[in-house]
Amino acid sequence: MKEIKIGLIGFGNIGTGVVNALNRNGELIEKRIGAKLLLKRIADVDTKRKRNADYDPSILTADADAILADPEIQIIIELVGGLEPARTFVEKALRAGKHVVTANKAMLANFGADLWQVAAQHNVALLFEASVGGGIPIIRALELGLTANRLLSVYGIVNGTCNYILTNMAEEHKAFDTVLAEAQAHGYAEPDPTFDIEGYDTAHKTAILASLAFQQDVRYADVYVEGITRIKPVDIEYARELGYTIKLLGIAKCDPRDGRVEVRVHPTLVGNSSLLAHVSGVYNGIMTVGDLVGRSMFYGRGAGPEPTASAVLSDVMAAAEAIAAGRSVSEHRLRIEPGQRHLKPIEELETAYYIRLVAEDRPGVMAKIGTVLGEHDISIGSMIQRGRHDSGRAEIIIVTHTAREKNLQAAITEIAKLPTTFEKPFVLRVEEEL
Repeated sequence: MKEIKIGLIGFGNIGTGVVNALNRNGELIEKRIGAKLLLKRIADVDTKRKRNADYDPSILTADADAILADPEIQIIIELVGGLEPARTFVEKALRAGKHVVTANKAMLANFGADLWQVAAQHNVALLFEASVGGGIPIIRALELGLTANRLLSVYGIVNGTCNYILTNMAEEHKAFDTVLAEAQAHGYAEPDPTFDIEGYDTAHKTAILASLAFQQDVRYADVYVEGITRIKPVDIEYARELGYTIKLLGIAKCDPRDGRVEVRVHPTLVGNSSLLAHVSGVYNGIMTVGDLVGRSMFYGRGAGPEPTASAVLSDVMAAAEAIAAGRSVSEHRLRIEPGQRHLKPIEELETAYYIRLVAEDRPGVMAKIGTVLGEHDISIGSMIQRGRHDSGRAEIIIVTHTAREKNLQAAITEIAKLPTTFEKPFVLRVEEEL
Protein backbone atom coordinates (compact mmCIF):
# COMPACT_ATOMS: atom_id res chain seq x y z
CA MET A 1 0.00 0.00 0.00
CA LYS A 2 1.33 3.41 -0.99
CA GLU A 3 2.47 5.68 1.85
CA ILE A 4 1.66 9.40 1.58
CA LYS A 5 3.77 11.71 3.73
CA ILE A 6 2.19 14.79 5.27
CA GLY A 7 3.60 17.94 6.88
CA LEU A 8 1.65 20.01 9.39
CA ILE A 9 2.40 23.71 9.91
CA GLY A 10 0.65 25.07 12.99
CA PHE A 11 0.19 22.93 16.09
CA GLY A 12 -2.44 24.83 18.07
CA ASN A 13 -5.90 23.63 19.04
CA ILE A 14 -6.93 22.72 15.47
CA GLY A 15 -3.58 21.12 14.68
CA THR A 16 -3.85 19.06 17.84
CA GLY A 17 -7.36 18.06 16.80
CA VAL A 18 -6.05 16.89 13.41
CA VAL A 19 -3.36 14.74 15.03
CA ASN A 20 -5.89 13.21 17.42
CA ALA A 21 -8.30 12.53 14.54
CA LEU A 22 -5.54 10.85 12.52
CA ASN A 23 -4.66 8.66 15.50
CA ARG A 24 -8.29 7.79 16.09
CA ASN A 25 -9.45 7.11 12.53
CA GLY A 26 -6.20 6.43 10.68
CA GLU A 27 -7.05 2.81 9.86
CA LEU A 28 -10.53 3.77 8.66
CA ILE A 29 -9.06 6.49 6.43
CA GLU A 30 -6.49 4.05 5.07
CA LYS A 31 -9.18 1.56 4.03
CA ARG A 32 -11.27 4.26 2.38
CA ILE A 33 -8.54 5.83 0.24
CA GLY A 34 -6.29 2.82 -0.34
CA ALA A 35 -3.21 4.59 0.98
CA LYS A 36 -1.46 5.06 4.30
CA LEU A 37 -1.06 8.57 5.70
CA LEU A 38 2.16 9.31 7.58
CA LEU A 39 2.58 12.57 9.48
CA LYS A 40 6.28 13.06 8.89
CA ARG A 41 6.87 16.53 10.32
CA ILE A 42 5.14 19.22 12.39
CA ALA A 43 6.26 22.86 12.48
CA ASP A 44 5.26 25.37 15.15
CA VAL A 45 6.90 28.36 16.83
CA ASP A 46 6.31 26.67 20.20
CA THR A 47 8.25 23.42 20.32
CA LYS A 48 8.30 23.11 24.12
CA ARG A 49 4.63 22.87 25.10
CA LYS A 50 3.26 19.35 25.32
CA ARG A 51 0.03 19.06 23.36
CA ASN A 52 -2.88 16.92 24.42
CA ALA A 53 -2.19 14.39 21.70
CA ASP A 54 -0.12 11.28 21.05
CA TYR A 55 2.78 12.31 18.78
CA ASP A 56 6.52 11.82 18.46
CA PRO A 57 8.22 14.96 19.86
CA SER A 58 11.18 14.37 17.56
CA ILE A 59 9.12 15.33 14.50
CA LEU A 60 8.32 18.79 15.94
CA THR A 61 10.39 21.69 14.60
CA ALA A 62 10.28 25.49 14.69
CA ASP A 63 11.45 25.64 11.07
CA ALA A 64 8.57 25.58 8.59
CA ASP A 65 11.05 25.50 5.71
CA ALA A 66 12.13 22.06 6.87
CA ILE A 67 8.67 20.89 5.78
CA LEU A 68 8.36 23.07 2.69
CA ALA A 69 11.72 21.87 1.31
CA ASP A 70 11.27 18.19 2.11
CA PRO A 71 10.84 16.36 -1.23
CA GLU A 72 9.16 13.40 0.46
CA ILE A 73 6.27 15.46 1.85
CA GLN A 74 3.49 15.62 -0.75
CA ILE A 75 0.67 17.23 1.27
CA ILE A 76 1.02 20.19 3.60
CA ILE A 77 -1.65 21.16 6.12
CA GLU A 78 -1.50 24.88 6.96
CA LEU A 79 -3.13 25.76 10.29
CA VAL A 80 -1.12 28.85 11.25
CA GLY A 81 -3.99 31.29 10.65
CA GLY A 82 -3.78 34.97 9.79
CA LEU A 83 -2.31 36.50 6.64
CA GLU A 84 1.44 36.18 7.09
CA PRO A 85 3.52 34.07 7.23
CA ALA A 86 0.66 31.73 6.27
CA ARG A 87 0.30 33.10 2.75
CA THR A 88 4.03 32.79 2.12
CA PHE A 89 4.07 29.21 3.41
CA VAL A 90 1.15 28.22 1.20
CA GLU A 91 2.55 29.84 -1.92
CA LYS A 92 5.96 28.21 -1.38
CA ALA A 93 4.33 24.82 -0.95
CA LEU A 94 2.25 25.19 -4.11
CA ARG A 95 5.24 26.33 -6.15
CA ALA A 96 7.16 23.32 -4.83
CA GLY A 97 4.47 21.04 -6.29
CA LYS A 98 2.83 20.10 -3.01
CA HIS A 99 -0.89 19.90 -2.39
CA VAL A 100 -2.03 22.26 0.39
CA VAL A 101 -4.92 21.85 2.80
CA THR A 102 -5.85 24.94 4.84
CA ALA A 103 -8.50 26.16 7.25
CA ASN A 104 -7.32 29.77 6.87
CA LYS A 105 -10.38 31.85 6.00
CA ALA A 106 -8.64 35.23 6.41
CA MET A 107 -5.87 34.28 4.00
CA LEU A 108 -8.31 32.93 1.41
CA ALA A 109 -10.63 35.93 1.69
CA ASN A 110 -7.71 38.24 0.92
CA PHE A 111 -5.51 36.18 -1.43
CA GLY A 112 -7.62 33.17 -2.45
CA ALA A 113 -7.88 33.88 -6.19
CA ASP A 114 -4.14 34.49 -6.43
CA LEU A 115 -3.29 31.26 -4.62
CA TRP A 116 -5.83 29.21 -6.58
CA GLN A 117 -4.13 30.47 -9.74
CA VAL A 118 -0.70 29.42 -8.45
CA ALA A 119 -2.06 25.98 -7.59
CA ALA A 120 -3.49 25.56 -11.10
CA GLN A 121 -0.21 26.66 -12.70
CA HIS A 122 1.68 23.97 -10.78
CA ASN A 123 -0.96 21.25 -11.22
CA VAL A 124 -1.60 20.87 -7.50
CA ALA A 125 -4.62 21.44 -5.31
CA LEU A 126 -5.37 24.10 -2.71
CA LEU A 127 -8.14 22.57 -0.59
CA PHE A 128 -10.04 24.52 2.06
CA GLU A 129 -13.15 22.71 3.25
CA ALA A 130 -12.41 23.69 6.86
CA SER A 131 -12.31 27.43 6.09
CA VAL A 132 -16.11 27.83 6.26
CA GLY A 133 -18.60 26.06 8.51
CA GLY A 134 -16.24 23.83 10.49
CA GLY A 135 -17.31 20.27 9.79
CA ILE A 136 -20.13 21.25 7.40
CA PRO A 137 -19.18 20.15 3.84
CA ILE A 138 -20.32 23.38 2.18
CA ILE A 139 -17.17 23.97 0.09
CA ARG A 140 -17.31 20.55 -1.55
CA ALA A 141 -21.04 21.03 -2.14
CA LEU A 142 -20.35 24.28 -4.02
CA GLU A 143 -17.36 22.91 -5.93
CA LEU A 144 -18.87 19.55 -6.86
CA GLY A 145 -22.41 18.78 -5.79
CA LEU A 146 -24.14 21.94 -7.00
CA THR A 147 -22.08 22.81 -10.08
CA ALA A 148 -24.86 21.90 -12.54
CA ASN A 149 -26.78 24.85 -11.09
CA ARG A 150 -26.62 28.54 -11.72
CA LEU A 151 -26.41 29.63 -8.10
CA LEU A 152 -28.53 32.62 -7.18
CA SER A 153 -27.61 33.05 -3.52
CA VAL A 154 -25.69 31.61 -0.61
CA TYR A 155 -26.26 32.91 2.88
CA GLY A 156 -26.41 31.89 6.50
CA ILE A 157 -25.07 31.78 10.02
CA VAL A 158 -21.35 31.02 9.92
CA ASN A 159 -20.12 32.35 13.27
CA GLY A 160 -21.02 30.29 16.33
CA THR A 161 -19.94 32.95 18.82
CA CYS A 162 -22.41 35.52 17.51
CA ASN A 163 -25.16 32.94 17.17
CA TYR A 164 -24.62 31.82 20.77
CA ILE A 165 -24.83 35.42 21.98
CA LEU A 166 -27.99 36.27 20.02
CA THR A 167 -29.64 32.98 20.98
CA ASN A 168 -28.99 33.54 24.68
CA MET A 169 -30.07 37.17 24.53
CA ALA A 170 -33.37 35.97 23.07
CA GLU A 171 -33.92 32.98 25.37
CA GLU A 172 -32.72 34.49 28.65
CA HIS A 173 -33.67 38.15 28.05
CA LYS A 174 -30.15 39.35 28.87
CA ALA A 175 -28.10 42.28 27.60
CA PHE A 176 -25.33 41.86 25.04
CA ASP A 177 -22.46 42.55 27.46
CA THR A 178 -23.78 40.01 29.98
CA VAL A 179 -24.10 37.22 27.43
CA LEU A 180 -20.72 38.05 25.88
CA ALA A 181 -19.07 37.63 29.29
CA GLU A 182 -20.82 34.27 29.69
CA ALA A 183 -19.66 33.19 26.22
CA GLN A 184 -16.09 34.07 27.16
CA ALA A 185 -16.39 32.12 30.42
CA HIS A 186 -17.59 29.05 28.49
CA GLY A 187 -14.84 29.37 25.89
CA TYR A 188 -17.26 30.23 23.06
CA ALA A 189 -15.78 33.72 22.68
CA GLU A 190 -12.16 34.83 22.68
CA PRO A 191 -10.77 37.15 25.39
CA ASP A 192 -10.72 39.76 22.61
CA PRO A 193 -13.95 38.95 20.75
CA THR A 194 -13.71 41.78 18.20
CA PHE A 195 -13.05 39.50 15.22
CA ASP A 196 -16.31 37.66 15.87
CA ILE A 197 -18.75 40.24 17.23
CA GLU A 198 -17.86 42.95 14.70
CA GLY A 199 -18.61 40.55 11.85
CA TYR A 200 -15.08 40.23 10.42
CA ASP A 201 -14.97 36.43 10.74
CA THR A 202 -18.33 36.13 8.99
CA ALA A 203 -17.14 38.52 6.26
CA HIS A 204 -14.09 36.37 5.50
CA LYS A 205 -16.26 33.29 5.15
CA THR A 206 -18.89 35.10 3.09
CA ALA A 207 -16.25 36.31 0.64
CA ILE A 208 -15.10 32.71 0.12
CA LEU A 209 -18.64 31.43 -0.39
CA ALA A 210 -19.45 34.24 -2.82
CA SER A 211 -16.29 33.61 -4.84
CA LEU A 212 -17.18 29.96 -5.29
CA ALA A 213 -20.90 30.38 -5.79
CA PHE A 214 -20.58 33.03 -8.49
CA GLN A 215 -17.03 32.39 -9.78
CA GLN A 216 -15.96 35.94 -9.11
CA ASP A 217 -12.91 37.20 -7.27
CA VAL A 218 -14.76 38.48 -4.20
CA ARG A 219 -12.44 39.54 -1.39
CA TYR A 220 -12.82 40.58 2.22
CA ALA A 221 -12.54 44.28 1.30
CA ASP A 222 -15.58 43.91 -0.97
CA VAL A 223 -17.89 42.83 1.85
CA TYR A 224 -20.14 45.34 3.63
CA VAL A 225 -19.84 44.54 7.35
CA GLU A 226 -21.82 45.35 10.51
CA GLY A 227 -21.48 43.49 13.80
CA ILE A 228 -23.91 42.73 16.61
CA THR A 229 -22.66 45.04 19.37
CA ARG A 230 -25.56 47.53 19.03
CA ILE A 231 -28.30 44.92 19.37
CA LYS A 232 -30.37 45.49 22.52
CA PRO A 233 -32.79 43.13 24.25
CA VAL A 234 -35.61 45.47 23.21
CA ASP A 235 -34.78 44.84 19.54
CA ILE A 236 -35.02 41.11 20.10
CA GLU A 237 -38.35 41.50 21.90
CA TYR A 238 -39.82 43.75 19.20
CA ALA A 239 -38.57 41.37 16.51
CA ARG A 240 -40.30 38.49 18.28
CA GLU A 241 -43.54 40.48 18.54
CA LEU A 242 -43.38 41.19 14.81
CA GLY A 243 -42.72 37.54 13.94
CA TYR A 244 -38.95 37.68 13.40
CA THR A 245 -35.70 36.42 14.89
CA ILE A 246 -32.43 38.39 14.75
CA LYS A 247 -29.42 36.54 13.33
CA LEU A 248 -26.00 37.68 12.14
CA LEU A 249 -26.00 36.60 8.50
CA GLY A 250 -23.45 36.51 5.75
CA ILE A 251 -25.41 37.11 2.54
CA ALA A 252 -24.23 36.79 -1.07
CA LYS A 253 -26.64 37.16 -3.97
CA CYS A 254 -26.16 37.37 -7.71
CA ASP A 255 -28.56 39.42 -9.80
CA PRO A 256 -29.44 37.17 -12.76
CA ARG A 257 -30.22 40.24 -14.88
CA ASP A 258 -26.70 41.66 -14.95
CA GLY A 259 -24.48 39.25 -12.97
CA ARG A 260 -23.71 41.79 -10.26
CA VAL A 261 -23.03 40.36 -6.83
CA GLU A 262 -24.02 41.83 -3.48
CA VAL A 263 -21.96 40.64 -0.51
CA ARG A 264 -22.90 41.78 2.98
CA VAL A 265 -22.72 40.85 6.65
CA HIS A 266 -25.06 42.34 9.23
CA PRO A 267 -27.65 41.49 11.90
CA THR A 268 -30.83 40.58 10.07
CA LEU A 269 -34.46 40.04 10.96
CA VAL A 270 -35.53 36.69 9.49
CA GLY A 271 -39.07 35.37 9.67
CA ASN A 272 -39.73 32.78 12.36
CA SER A 273 -40.81 30.31 9.66
CA SER A 274 -37.29 30.37 8.19
CA LEU A 275 -35.07 27.37 8.95
CA LEU A 276 -32.28 29.80 9.85
CA ALA A 277 -34.41 31.25 12.65
CA HIS A 278 -34.15 27.89 14.39
CA VAL A 279 -30.36 27.51 14.18
CA SER A 280 -29.42 28.05 17.82
CA GLY A 281 -26.39 28.24 20.05
CA VAL A 282 -22.96 27.67 18.52
CA TYR A 283 -24.33 25.84 15.48
CA ASN A 284 -24.05 27.08 11.90
CA GLY A 285 -26.63 26.97 9.13
CA ILE A 286 -25.92 27.77 5.46
CA MET A 287 -28.52 28.02 2.70
CA THR A 288 -27.94 27.85 -1.04
CA VAL A 289 -30.39 28.61 -3.85
CA GLY A 290 -29.78 27.13 -7.30
CA ASP A 291 -31.87 27.44 -10.45
CA LEU A 292 -32.26 23.65 -10.72
CA VAL A 293 -32.16 22.34 -7.16
CA GLY A 294 -33.89 25.24 -5.47
CA ARG A 295 -33.14 25.82 -1.81
CA SER A 296 -30.74 23.56 0.15
CA MET A 297 -29.62 23.82 3.77
CA PHE A 298 -26.37 22.72 5.41
CA TYR A 299 -26.37 22.54 9.21
CA GLY A 300 -23.88 21.45 11.84
CA ARG A 301 -21.05 22.33 14.18
CA GLY A 302 -19.22 25.29 12.75
CA ALA A 303 -16.10 25.32 14.91
CA GLY A 304 -13.98 23.33 17.34
CA PRO A 305 -11.03 20.96 16.95
CA GLU A 306 -13.00 17.83 16.04
CA PRO A 307 -15.42 19.25 13.41
CA THR A 308 -12.60 21.26 11.83
CA ALA A 309 -10.30 18.22 11.84
CA SER A 310 -13.06 16.30 10.05
CA ALA A 311 -13.04 18.86 7.26
CA VAL A 312 -9.24 19.09 7.10
CA LEU A 313 -8.87 15.33 6.81
CA SER A 314 -11.55 15.08 4.13
CA ASP A 315 -9.31 17.34 2.01
CA VAL A 316 -6.20 15.36 2.91
CA MET A 317 -7.98 12.18 1.86
CA ALA A 318 -8.98 13.71 -1.49
CA ALA A 319 -5.37 14.69 -2.22
CA ALA A 320 -3.89 11.43 -0.96
CA GLU A 321 -6.31 9.29 -2.95
CA ALA A 322 -5.37 11.18 -6.14
CA ILE A 323 -1.65 10.80 -5.41
CA ALA A 324 -2.06 7.07 -4.81
CA ALA A 325 -3.96 6.70 -8.09
CA GLY A 326 -1.45 8.81 -10.03
CA ARG A 327 -3.99 11.42 -11.13
CA SER A 328 -4.82 15.06 -10.51
CA VAL A 329 -7.07 16.05 -7.63
CA SER A 330 -10.58 16.31 -9.07
CA GLU A 331 -12.13 18.57 -6.43
CA HIS A 332 -12.20 21.74 -8.50
CA ARG A 333 -14.75 22.41 -11.22
CA LEU A 334 -14.88 26.14 -10.56
CA ARG A 335 -12.32 28.62 -11.86
CA ILE A 336 -11.84 32.10 -10.39
CA GLU A 337 -9.67 34.60 -12.22
CA PRO A 338 -7.93 37.25 -10.10
CA GLY A 339 -9.56 40.65 -10.46
CA GLN A 340 -12.70 39.37 -12.18
CA ARG A 341 -15.69 40.63 -10.19
CA HIS A 342 -18.84 42.64 -10.82
CA LEU A 343 -20.21 43.98 -7.55
CA LYS A 344 -23.38 45.78 -6.53
CA PRO A 345 -22.67 48.59 -4.01
CA ILE A 346 -24.55 48.52 -0.71
CA GLU A 347 -26.29 51.79 -1.66
CA GLU A 348 -28.23 49.88 -4.32
CA LEU A 349 -29.43 47.16 -1.97
CA GLU A 350 -33.19 46.71 -1.98
CA THR A 351 -34.74 45.07 1.06
CA ALA A 352 -37.12 45.76 3.94
CA TYR A 353 -35.93 47.57 7.08
CA TYR A 354 -36.56 47.60 10.83
CA ILE A 355 -36.28 51.09 12.36
CA ARG A 356 -36.28 51.82 16.11
CA LEU A 357 -36.45 55.46 17.19
CA VAL A 358 -37.40 57.58 20.17
CA ALA A 359 -39.47 60.71 19.56
CA GLU A 360 -41.80 63.10 21.37
CA ASP A 361 -45.07 61.47 22.34
CA ARG A 362 -47.54 64.02 20.96
CA PRO A 363 -49.91 64.38 18.01
CA GLY A 364 -48.35 65.00 14.61
CA VAL A 365 -44.93 63.53 15.32
CA MET A 366 -45.59 60.20 13.66
CA ALA A 367 -47.19 61.95 10.72
CA LYS A 368 -43.99 63.97 10.17
CA ILE A 369 -41.86 60.82 10.32
CA GLY A 370 -44.17 59.16 7.84
CA THR A 371 -43.91 62.15 5.54
CA VAL A 372 -40.09 61.98 5.57
CA LEU A 373 -40.18 58.28 4.75
CA GLY A 374 -42.70 58.85 1.97
CA GLU A 375 -40.59 61.62 0.44
CA HIS A 376 -37.80 59.06 0.12
CA ASP A 377 -40.08 56.48 -1.50
CA ILE A 378 -40.31 54.32 1.65
CA SER A 379 -43.65 52.87 2.74
CA ILE A 380 -44.50 51.48 6.18
CA GLY A 381 -45.42 47.81 6.41
CA SER A 382 -46.07 47.59 10.16
CA MET A 383 -45.53 49.73 13.22
CA ILE A 384 -45.47 49.59 17.02
CA GLN A 385 -45.61 52.75 19.13
CA ARG A 386 -45.26 52.70 22.91
CA GLY A 387 -45.11 55.71 25.19
CA ARG A 388 -42.54 55.79 27.97
CA HIS A 389 -44.28 56.39 31.30
CA ASP A 390 -44.21 60.04 32.39
CA SER A 391 -41.36 60.86 30.01
CA GLY A 392 -43.19 62.54 27.16
CA ARG A 393 -41.37 60.19 24.81
CA ALA A 394 -42.47 57.29 22.66
CA GLU A 395 -40.50 54.38 21.29
CA ILE A 396 -41.50 53.78 17.68
CA ILE A 397 -40.78 50.61 15.75
CA ILE A 398 -41.30 50.60 12.00
CA VAL A 399 -40.88 47.76 9.52
CA THR A 400 -40.85 49.08 5.98
CA HIS A 401 -41.77 47.51 2.70
CA THR A 402 -38.90 46.93 0.28
CA ALA A 403 -36.87 50.11 -0.13
CA ARG A 404 -33.49 51.13 -1.48
CA GLU A 405 -30.59 51.44 0.98
CA LYS A 406 -29.57 54.86 -0.30
CA ASN A 407 -33.08 56.21 0.24
CA LEU A 408 -33.39 54.62 3.68
CA GLN A 409 -30.11 56.12 4.91
CA ALA A 410 -31.09 59.57 3.61
CA ALA A 411 -34.45 59.34 5.38
CA ILE A 412 -32.85 58.24 8.65
CA THR A 413 -30.42 61.15 8.50
CA GLU A 414 -33.33 63.56 8.02
CA ILE A 415 -35.43 61.98 10.80
CA ALA A 416 -32.47 62.21 13.19
CA LYS A 417 -32.39 65.99 12.63
CA LEU A 418 -36.04 66.52 13.49
CA PRO A 419 -36.46 68.48 16.75
CA THR A 420 -38.93 65.84 17.94
CA THR A 421 -36.38 63.00 17.60
CA PHE A 422 -34.20 62.30 20.65
CA GLU A 423 -31.57 59.92 19.28
CA LYS A 424 -30.33 58.61 15.96
CA PRO A 425 -32.71 55.88 14.72
CA PHE A 426 -31.38 52.34 14.87
CA VAL A 427 -31.73 50.30 11.68
CA LEU A 428 -31.62 46.60 10.90
CA ARG A 429 -32.27 44.95 7.56
CA VAL A 430 -35.08 42.47 7.07
CA GLU A 431 -34.94 39.45 4.75
CA GLU A 432 -38.45 38.17 4.06
CA GLU A 433 -37.52 35.37 1.64
CA LEU A 434 -34.86 33.54 3.67
